[in-house]
Amino acid sequence: MSTPILEVRDLQVHYATPHGPAQAVNKVSFDLAPGEFLAVVGESGCGKSTMLFSIAQLLTYPAETVGGTVRFNGVELTSLSPEELRQHRWRDISVVMQSAMNALNPTLSIGAQLADVCRAHTDWSDAKIAERSAEVLAMVSIDVTHLKSFPFQLSGGMRQRAMIAMALLLEPQLIIMDEPTSALDVVAQRSLMRQVENLRRQLGFAVLFVTHDMSVVSHFSDRLAVMYAGEIVELGTTRDVFDRPRHPYSSGLMDAFPSIVGAARELTGIAGNPPSLVDPPVGCLFAPRCAHATDECREVRPALVASADREVRCHLVNPRRVS
Repeated sequence: MSTPILEVRDLQVHYATPHGPAQAVNKVSFDLAPGEFLAVVGESGCGKSTMLFSIAQLLTYPAETVGGTVRFNGVELTSLSPEELRQHRWRDISVVMQSAMNALNPTLSIGAQLADVCRAHTDWSDAKIAERSAEVLAMVSIDVTHLKSFPFQLSGGMRQRAMIAMALLLEPQLIIMDEPTSALDVVAQRSLMRQVENLRRQLGFAVLFVTHDMSVVSHFSDRLAVMYAGEIVELGTTRDVFDRPRHPYSSGLMDAFPSIVGAARELTGIAGNPPSLVDPPVGCLFAPRCAHATDECREVRPALVASADREVRCHLVNPRRVS
């Protein structure tokens, strides 16, 4: 891997609750290379979006980043002031929110919202702003006439593409996407993902893509991180994780999604529920739901161990050496 554009080390995020802090993200570490597409998947509530918002420095109370570092091109984002962060947002890092209808201002036209971003971060003339706005809409296959349209006049897929156009305005090096396909039908999902992939290859930006639907990113991401209860439990190339999942939770997620190729098979769910993040189990967080759990799994928290092609947090995959 080339020099990482993003380095996340031991990131920890807690939510304040009446019963004590909930460990929503617990010592998460990974790198993202320039131009790479890294997908983060897992059940709802596993900490994916919280991790994303912590990286982008967009967390609000009751969430708080309590530990770890986030370095973007060598700059420690967690130590920057709001004004210093503003210099990086949109120019270097942009975010595509989960619900475009909520993220877009319903009282302003698409063109006005694109212009607002340009005026906040550049000294471009009105003519330059109009030209660039038309360019980015064309990139996401939206007719330039929709610069005058309001969000309610666009379909769900078009609103999401408008958000991606806004994210591309200043040609950032990293685009963070928080479940941008969750409100779309499967046809619109596929179309949007193809567009993101084509733009990434054309413009060279890196993508950090958070979703709960593994099938959305199966053919588009370079690497896949599987999260469970605030921890990364498996990280590897997407094709390898899909073809040969090594963590029992990854295998359970694979078995819960249908495939349109191969022999028909019965889908199976994952028994039980995620653990309490206020009072988590002593051992492996997945042990109460794992059919293969041993006494060691229930008593000792496994580490995320790297091998030649994978990082896996599981005693069954990485037996401890007892001296």
